[in-house]
Amino acid sequence: MSSPQPAGQAHFDDDDYPAFTMGRAAEMLGTTPGFLRSLDEAKLITPQRSEGGHRRYSRYQLRLAARARELVDQGTALEAACRIIILEDQLAEALRINEQKREQG
Repeated sequence: MSSPQPAGQAHFDDDDYPAFTMGRAAEMLGTTPGFLRSLDEAKLITPQRSEGGHRRYSRYQLRLAARARELVDQGTALEAACRIIILEDQLAEALRINEQKREQG
């Protein structure tokens, strides 16, 4: 039987937990808060909101944002970069599901 996790540690391994403020996320990605807002406007990532209304980002969202920045830095238009990332994400999910089915079957 495993012991319960100490308070505050339950989300350390949760890729979807909104742990990062906009400022911290922008700093980690080496970009601006405006870039993160543009990804929200483009519907690539929709950050959760704190009780005070501040945007909060998960590690998964930061990975998507980092990929968007990479594509934009290479000259890809933001809308096209977002579409590419959505398709890459869908492909990865389909491959994961196929692998699970292969293992079961």
